[in-house]
Amino acid sequence: MNTGGQAQIAPVTVANDLSFGDLARALSEGWCDFRAYPLFGLFFAAIYVGAGLFLFYALVSWNAIAWLIPAAAGFPLVAPFVAVGLYEVSRRREAGLPLSWGAVLGALRGHGDEQIISMGVIVFVAFGFWLMVAHGIFAIFLAESGIGSESLELFETGAGMAMLLVGSIVGALMALAFYSITVVSLPMLVDREVDFLTAIIVSLGTVRSNRLVLLAWALLIAVSLFVAMLPLFLGLLVALPVLGHATWHLYRRAVHTDPTL
Repeated sequence: MNTGGQAQIAPVTVANDLSFGDLARALSEGWCDFRAYPLFGLFFAAIYVGAGLFLFYALVSWNAIAWLIPAAAGFPLVAPFVAVGLYEVSRRREAGLPLSWGAVLGALRGHGDEQIISMGVIVFVAFGFWLMVAHGIFAIFLAESGIGSESLELFETGAGMAMLLVGSIVGALMALAFYSITVVSLPMLVDREVDFLTAIIVSLGTVRSNRLVLLAWALLIAVSLFVAMLPLFLGLLVALPVLGHATWHLYRRAVHTDPTL
């Protein structure tokens, strides 16, 4: 039921009137959070960048260069979990609470109920599942091509281009589904003592109630992370913290406690 720009979802109400202006404000507030406490953002982003560089050099050393594209496409799937510490920084700054490394890193444990850890398992399983799907698509289109996965020449063939097209469509659909269950659920688990299934329901409901704006947010995140990965992942040192902090502020705009519950 929608009333006054809000919709009832599980134990909370969510806004159903998010606007593009809300996205701009979230980005502005995210930038302010990053500027106020850059070390936290750089720390979490550096972990992400380090993992990306390790994956890149591992694939090159294993002569599996063709896997760079699916790996790079799926790598942003783990970004929401990396951003959990950033949500805690924004939460504490907003509430005027003291910030310390212990408090921020402790956010990864959630409220002592392992709900965030459960979401983390889902995140990494999703990444592994995408790699399995990508391998299946590769096998369907190129198993008989005679070109090994150590060569990028396979993408110049008709079968290679068809594989890229199908892989892009499948990957985009999987990324959208994953985005829909995490964009609100992870900041909500940092903010409230709820189980991860409830948080996922709220996240899906928020996306359903604000399809156009949150699809635009998903596209902005995807494009920003892709561009930031191009210079040896180094652009992520800024893009990831700003987007992480901004996602917290968008969550705060979208989700409200229901005073009747």
